Amino acid sequence: AEAVPNQMCNELLSIAFYRAVFTELLITAIYVFFGLGSVLDWPETPSILQTSITFNLAAAIAVQIAWQASGAHINPAVTVAFLLGSRVSLVRTVCYVVAQLAGGIVGAAILYAVTPGNVRGNMGINKVNIDISSGQAVAVELILTLQLVLCYFASTDTQRSTGSPAVIIGISVALGHLVGHYYTRCSMNPARSFGPAVITGDFLQQWIFWVGPLIGAVLASVLYNFVIYYDAKPFSQRLSILKGSYDEEEPERKEENAQKEVLPLPSLVHRL
Repeated sequence: AEAVPNQMCNELLSIAFYRAVFTELLITAIYVFFGLGSVLDWPETPSILQTSITFNLAAAIAVQIAWQASGAHINPAVTVAFLLGSRVSLVRTVCYVVAQLAGGIVGAAILYAVTPGNVRGNMGINKVNIDISSGQAVAVELILTLQLVLCYFASTDTQRSTGSPAVIIGISVALGHLVGHYYTRCSMNPARSFGPAVITGDFLQQWIFWVGPLIGAVLASVLYNFVIYYDAKPFSQRLSILKGSYDEEEPERKEENAQKEVLPLPSLVHRL
C-alpha cells in the first residue's frame, strides 16, 4: 500500500517535471495575454477573423515553445483528456491544471496592467449570447472542445511521423473561434475563461466554461482511444502511467535482454 505514494513521489523529485509544470504556466499566460488582447474594446472593434487568427497564432506559438518540455497542453481540458487516455500521471495532471489556471490569471493580469482603463471593458471574459440558453452554450463548448482535443490526440499520436502539431492545433483553435465566438466568445479552455474572471471578479457564467469543455474532452478521449484508434495498453501499464512510475524504455530493454538470452543460430549449428 505504501508503494503507490512512493512511486508517485518519484515524479515529484524530477527537475524535468518542474520545468514542464513551469512551462505550462508560461505558455498559458502567453496564450491568454495575446488571445484576450485581440478582443479588447479599442475604438476600432476587432473582427471575428482577427480574433480567430490571433488565438490561432497564440496557440501555435505556445505549442511550438513547449512541445518538448511539457507536451504543450495549455488547457486543463486537454490535460484531463490525456489523463483518461493514459498519457499522463495523476500527479502531473493536478500540477499542470494548477499551473494552467495560474498562467491564465497571470496572462490576464499583465494584459489588465498594460491596457488603458477605457479599453479594458470586461477583459474578453466569456459570455453566453443572450439569444441562446445555458444548455445550448454548454453543448456548443462541448462540441468545440471535442474537435480540439481530437486534434491534440491525432497530432501527438506516436504512430504519425508527419505533420506539425503546432500548425494543426492552431488551425483547430481558429476553427473553434470562427464558429464559437458568436455563441460564447469561444472558450474551449477553462484556464482562458478563469483568468479574466478572476481579474474582473465576474464568475456568473463560469461553470459553463468548465462543464462544456471538460465533458467534450472526456468524450474526445474515449472516442479517440477506444473507438477511432483502439489503444490496447494492458491495465498494468495504464496503472503505472497513472502513478507516474512507467518507464517508456523498459519494454525495449526487456526485448533486448530477451534477444541476448537466445543462442545465435550459427553458434548452435557449430556446436552440433
